[in-house]
Amino acid sequence: MAKQHGVAGWHSMRKDQLITALIRKARSRRPVADAIPSGPRKTTERPVAVVVAPTKATQDAVVAQRIQEARDRLARVKNLATLPENGRPTRHVRDRMVVMVRGPHWIHAFWEVTARSIARAQAALGQEWHAAQPVLRLLELENGLTGSPSERVIRTINVHGGVKNWFIDIREPMRCRVELGYATPSGRFHALARSNAVSTPAGSQCDTLDTHWGDIAGDCEKIYAMSGGFSPENNTTELQELFEERLRRPMGPPAARRMADNDPDDQRSSDFQLEVDAEMIVYGVTQPGSYVTLQGEPVKVQPDGTFRVRVDLPNKRQVLPIVASTADGIERQTVVLAVERNTKSMEPLGRDGLDG
Repeated sequence: MAKQHGVAGWHSMRKDQLITALIRKARSRRPVADAIPSGPRKTTERPVAVVVAPTKATQDAVVAQRIQEARDRLARVKNLATLPENGRPTRHVRDRMVVMVRGPHWIHAFWEVTARSIARAQAALGQEWHAAQPVLRLLELENGLTGSPSERVIRTINVHGGVKNWFIDIREPMRCRVELGYATPSGRFHALARSNAVSTPAGSQCDTLDTHWGDIAGDCEKIYAMSGGFSPENNTTELQELFEERLRRPMGPPAARRMADNDPDDQRSSDFQLEVDAEMIVYGVTQPGSYVTLQGEPVKVQPDGTFRVRVDLPNKRQVLPIVASTADGIERQTVVLAVERNTKSMEPLGRDGLDG
């Protein structure tokens, strides 16, 4: 204390001397109010921050609030219930799942699940509900049978609440379907919805399609067909309903649409015509830097040695020689492609013929 108050010589003082010196030092310091002359004066005092120690009740309330926020976060992540959109009434939301083929390496899963189904899943899983995770299961169909042991799970994908669609990459052409549900650490699975069965094409059979609903409109018939829409075995009501809701147009062959719009008095002209032409794509691969010709015409070869060219396919038999030569012209190889097109126009059928 003597050091803090600036008492000189405090090292050599006895205890009584040190106390006396501290008292004398304290008396010599007059208060600030006494040191300043009386009269008007300017206040220069600063506000003093008062720190109040939180009580135990306040601390418990903060901890309880944080725990509740964490629980709400986990509940949102786990809750797969979807809300209606585009002005659709709530009663139209029901459990359904649809898978669409978007190319040789992608399928698009879309689902809608009601809050009642989530509550049923929670009740069914019991204590395991707290550790359950929402997942998508990709099932490969090993033969034409569905809903049988021939379905085997080849991938499990973690998803979360707040979404209703997911793109799944496909590495090899396969016939498959997708399940949505909850998986527990013990290996138990509670399914919420199952999709239609689809067959993905080989990479050489189609180009990759765009990934948004707005872009589906231009390729809707192709995507609908690859997803089993025109197949009596693979088509599902959910698939047709989803396409018609999103694209706002009827889907399916004209024979199916005609039943709801059949007018026996409808008389139309017989000028209905159909003209068909065809072309084919010739593609291959050779040594990079090679020179390739098709029927004597040069073909552009990509840096990796691949080439791709469209060829007219007239209604006849034709032989197409493809010749590849090395850059120095020393080596050459020829492949002959023989193709034949045989087009036949059938007699037109009217309404009576279609009904029959």
